[in-house]
Amino acid sequence: MREEILRVIEKNSRIETKELAVRLGLTEAEVVEEMQAMENEGIICGYHTMINWENTTDEKVTALIEVKVTPQRGEGFDHMAERIYNYPEVQSVYLISGGFDILITIEGKTLREVSQFVSDKLSTFESIVSTATHFILKKYKDHGTIMTKKHEDERQIITP
Repeated sequence: MREEILRVIEKNSRIETKELAVRLGLTEAEVVEEMQAMENEGIICGYHTMINWENTTDEKVTALIEVKVTPQRGEGFDHMAERIYNYPEVQSVYLISGGFDILITIEGKTLREVSQFVSDKLSTFESIVSTATHFILKKYKDHGTIMTKKHEDERQIITP
């Protein structure tokens, strides 16, 4: 039952519990109780609205920052990740494999603001060896949702 609830709300967190119950053949009380239990257990961590900022007048810059870290004895990567995710501009922090150790997603109003975050905040950590910043220029798909309209063929059909 849990996995079915999670699959549905992952795609549509706004679904009403009554509709979810009907879809899954459960009572609404069962769905509410199970969702509350999953929230208490930290399985469901939040509900978010996905916004295509390109379609608004609000300017935002999103960047992916790869960070190479020398873990401190007794602290590992978790302590560094915690220090980083406490900054309000940080949207997400991941421990990753490959040439870098941590991947950060941040948002700012300008390229300069994002760059200053890297130079003024990240570079102050002694255990950070290097960073690589990648600015997101356009989102085509995010969290399973297509963010752009499909390109329609505008050519006229000509028949003999």
